[in-house]
Amino acid sequence: MQQASDAALVAARERFFSGHDLPEGLVPAPILRSWQRCAQQGLDASAVIHAEPVTAPELRALHEQNETLRLLSRSELVSLRTEARLTDSVVILTDAKGLVLDTTGSPEFAGRAAEVALRPGVTWSETATGTNAIGTALAERRAIEVHGGEHFFELHGILHCAASPIFDPFGKLAGVLDLSGHASAEHTHAMGLVRLAVEQIEHRFFARGFDDMTVVRFHRAADLLGTAREGILVFDGGRLIAGNRRALHLVGLDRKALRQSTAEEIFETAALATQRGELRARNGERFFAAVSEPRKSPLRVTGTLPRVAKSGEPAPFLTPETRADLAKAIRLVNAEIPLLIAGETGAGKEVFARYLHGLTQRAGKPFVAINCAALPESLIESELFGYQPGAFTGARKQGAIGLVQQAEGGILFLDEIGDMPLLLQSRLLRVLQDKEVVPLGGGTAQKADFVPVCATNRDLKAMVEAGTFRADLYYRIAQFTIRLPALCDFPDRATVVSSLWSQLATGHPPLPAPVLARLAAQPWPGNFRELTGTLRALSALCEPEQPITLADLPQFTEQVTAAPLLFQNDLGSLTEAAMRRAVDQNNGNLSAAARALGIDRSTLYRRLVWK
Repeated sequence: MQQASDAALVAARERFFSGHDLPEGLVPAPILRSWQRCAQQGLDASAVIHAEPVTAPELRALHEQNETLRLLSRSELVSLRTEARLTDSVVILTDAKGLVLDTTGSPEFAGRAAEVALRPGVTWSETATGTNAIGTALAERRAIEVHGGEHFFELHGILHCAASPIFDPFGKLAGVLDLSGHASAEHTHAMGLVRLAVEQIEHRFFARGFDDMTVVRFHRAADLLGTAREGILVFDGGRLIAGNRRALHLVGLDRKALRQSTAEEIFETAALATQRGELRARNGERFFAAVSEPRKSPLRVTGTLPRVAKSGEPAPFLTPETRADLAKAIRLVNAEIPLLIAGETGAGKEVFARYLHGLTQRAGKPFVAINCAALPESLIESELFGYQPGAFTGARKQGAIGLVQQAEGGILFLDEIGDMPLLLQSRLLRVLQDKEVVPLGGGTAQKADFVPVCATNRDLKAMVEAGTFRADLYYRIAQFTIRLPALCDFPDRATVVSSLWSQLATGHPPLPAPVLARLAAQPWPGNFRELTGTLRALSALCEPEQPITLADLPQFTEQVTAAPLLFQNDLGSLTEAAMRRAVDQNNGNLSAAARALGIDRSTLYRRLVWK
């Protein structure tokens, strides 16, 4: 966009604000349209703006709502920071309404920028702050520069701003990236740098979340495939659902085509069958292309779900509602958004979390599970965040990294989060917000890349109201909640029991109908943990290839409602026998025996060592 000369701009402002029409070309057309919009709103160009930032809690909430955008933009903010410092400028990231989320760059200019409210928590939409690069880029839905007197308000004349809107894969405004500096300085490359950075951010949106779609990456130049310059279109069952600006431009479409066009209308669809090669569009253009076919999703598999890789646990049993939640959870974890899994004790919260981990793009990275109720309060901080050498008596001389950093690149599973002490909740909140870890005893903050998945059998909302759980932490970890049903809520428990037995008792024949009926009729107050433990114990105590009989079962009472206490007493001896056999089979290794039985090591230790 061509900028007006200073003299021409002064003349244009005098004519416009005195009510005269401007000759065409005196100021750029987008600037004139913006001035007209501001005047129609009744804004006074000579007024002093009192732009109050939102409160700190409101800003934290907005950071959480825009967490994906902030994460995807982090690299560009860091790379542009050097340029901003060299040109005495600041880099600004806003949300889709123009509210400033983050700033970085020159500390000296940041002070001047703050004088005109260019700081986090302030909205820079046109309706709030007149013509400016951020607000006008949002209004025009295009990249734009606003120099000096082109700003509507006179006090903004000290600024030169270059901004570009950021669009998500579905064509929706996600935010704005802006580079602002002194109007008196040269900013020759500002617009180009902002455009390139936004292209990188928008390209990064497509890195995750489309595994079950057909993704077409293409360009006229083969060496640009795999770079931010490539076009990307995403099809679901042949219908175009997502795409970046470059792709739409290459095939002659605009964002209105999303969810309206089909692959057949855009490409010669036979070409989409190739994984890599040439692709011909209906407009006659030829491209080099790479096509990713949908990955078969286990969500569409009927019958028993596969086992969780490397966990030794059966896959979770899913109701239709939970299956739908799992599909959402996969997308959310891929977008690095925290989850909360709620359910009764033994409902399979960790099993579900491990299964989820195996279906996300973090499957090859660590899954670190932490039982917040099992860690001693005096050690939980050092276990979570690590510690420096000599941080406390008994610490290792070389220090230690914490469990949070051990989850680097993967999932940090915080079980029984409701049992975390209040003092530690504030420290955890800071780590979840900043994705930085400072070890106990001080030291340099270390960046941490993980997605938190928390679990609880408590009513955290009630705990928040009672003051025993931090409200800010709750809203941070519960951005999406999955509620696992109790075993008694499954309508066909016989199928559940039969499937679990086939997974857990290899070498044993299927359960006879009377045995299956008796097991399915029990209330199982301990849910899947109790049922799984019983089946493992039966498998360990009964000879392989011999059918299980009713006599092999714990002595359930005929009245199911009265069974729990008697059943638990009998299960106690049965479980202990299975525990001792597992310990013997693992040469006294309690950890290995606990893994074989599918229980916590602390449970095994308590039942056998402290009995």
